[in-house]
Amino acid sequence: MPAPVKTRKGLDIRLKGGAHGEPHGLTAPERSSIHPTDFHGLIPRMSAKAGTEIQAGGVLFTDKKHPSIKFVSAVSGTVQEPVRGEKRRILRVDVLAGGDGAVKHSALAAESASAEEVRSAMLERGFWPMLRQRPFDVMPSPESQPRDIFVSGFDSAPLAPLAGQVLAGRMDAFRAGLSFLNALLNGGKVQLGVRAGDGTFDGVSEAEITAFDGPHPAGNVGVQIHHVRPMNKGQEVWTVGMQDVANIGEGLTSGEFVAKRTVALTGSRSQPALLQTTIGTPVSHLTADRVLMEDTRIISGNALTGSLRGEDGALGFFDQQVTCLPEGDEPLFFLTKGWLGLGFDKFSASRSFPTWLMPKGKEYDLNTNNNGEERAFVVSGQYDAVFPLDIFPVQLIKSIMVGDIDRMEKLGIYEVAPEDFALCEYVCTSKIAVQDIVRKGLDQMIEEFA
Repeated sequence: MPAPVKTRKGLDIRLKGGAHGEPHGLTAPERSSIHPTDFHGLIPRMSAKAGTEIQAGGVLFTDKKHPSIKFVSAVSGTVQEPVRGEKRRILRVDVLAGGDGAVKHSALAAESASAEEVRSAMLERGFWPMLRQRPFDVMPSPESQPRDIFVSGFDSAPLAPLAGQVLAGRMDAFRAGLSFLNALLNGGKVQLGVRAGDGTFDGVSEAEITAFDGPHPAGNVGVQIHHVRPMNKGQEVWTVGMQDVANIGEGLTSGEFVAKRTVALTGSRSQPALLQTTIGTPVSHLTADRVLMEDTRIISGNALTGSLRGEDGALGFFDQQVTCLPEGDEPLFFLTKGWLGLGFDKFSASRSFPTWLMPKGKEYDLNTNNNGEERAFVVSGQYDAVFPLDIFPVQLIKSIMVGDIDRMEKLGIYEVAPEDFALCEYVCTSKIAVQDIVRKGLDQMIEEFA
């Protein structure tokens, strides 16, 4: 294997509450849910009516723009009335678990399946939504053809589980999934980014492997694309999560829909654990008897890019982590813990607090308080220090804010996704919601070239 790609820009936020040990299974949840909002730009069209019985793998709804893309149930049970928001937008589709059986399809052989067979099977059996597309960070259309498919074999986000933990016992399925994805490339090979020194993927020959060494966001697939095979205008690259690769491999081989997920319950307000469950499990089922205090924010995903789902929400479709952090809304005495405190228990990306002298392994109990509100944009160079792409992040953000399409193109809007700017948002002196701005910029580009 060639020498690892060394990324020097970035930041590892060392939080308390990492999950260690072996994964253990959960009891089956009472319901399974899909949030259409997990798929940006999706307009769902219901296929199953409320009150009807459905088997695992049965179609719940389709994409209105691309009816061949099907979203299926992870469990057998009874379809519930969709939960709707403003303008009757569907926010969640629930299946009340009960019954057994699953929709059975013909099995495919990973070694001999053709590109058309794999594409048709993924669309028909509910695996297509597991794909993501660059540019625009959306689900690819069924007719599109990628230049490459990238899989990140490690997650460098705060408290993220290790590849060896989430793929334990599933390497055969993972390798089969890589073979199916290779078929979609018509002779090419999937690009797999791994953490330097990690032996989880030793012996994997179904992908071109590149090792990465550096702080977060080295595990972001966008960073890996940028350093391995950068994108140009007009090109399309697909990305898949490593657990979903295993789901695709196991599902197409068995002929049934597979939605397995090993989830790391993390954070200082939880009892950390690795939980084996399925996509769509309610967050309340994952956190039951494991959250330590009431004033806790429960996030589906990691602390930088996750979403707040509430008590009735479900695990995000692409998430493999639930993070429990203190809200940080309690009053602090200004001489000790407040704004005049010395900050011996505070983590900082700069050297604002003396904790930069502490050992690198020290962990911190951080809360969700912004410690300020949005204010005028300050050009400080903070973004550049944590942004390992050869792109000018501040200039790109400003071009998006003023809607300058030409400048957005020249500054690399096609290469990025909101998650690539999560650290910029974390270190921002001005408390600007950078990820939201990037998402709006990508949406503007979609409208411009639709």
